[in-house]
Amino acid sequence: MLKNPAFSQAVMVEGAKKTVYIGEQNGVDASGVVVGDDLESQPEQAYKNVLEVLRSVGATQENVVKQTILVAKGQDITAGYAAAQRVWGAHPIAITVHIVDGFGIPGALVGIEAVCALGE
Repeated sequence: MLKNPAFSQAVMVEGAKKTVYIGEQNGVDASGVVVGDDLESQPEQAYKNVLEVLRSVGATQENVVKQTILVAKGQDITAGYAAAQRVWGAHPIAITVHIVDGFGIPGALVGIEAVCALGE
């Protein structure tokens, strides 16, 4: 089975946990404006947004068990992975990547959803 430092093939959650589902976070700033027009700046901002949501519920990357990453068709996802690692760090989790035709926010190139499990 493929081993990769950026993701896990599976994550087990044991015991009674609260589950938090983080809706799609795009590469937009606090005013809702898309930052940059590439798959380096937008994922960085999208991950910063995910981290902010995590903080708001008392969680960190350590609590995230699954991400779904949506990438606009035609984008080089390698650049996105590198940008993600700069912000997310070495926290491998289960990840699914989908290539999509577009987003509800004009100019958006990436969307990140996450599921986290908080302690008992």
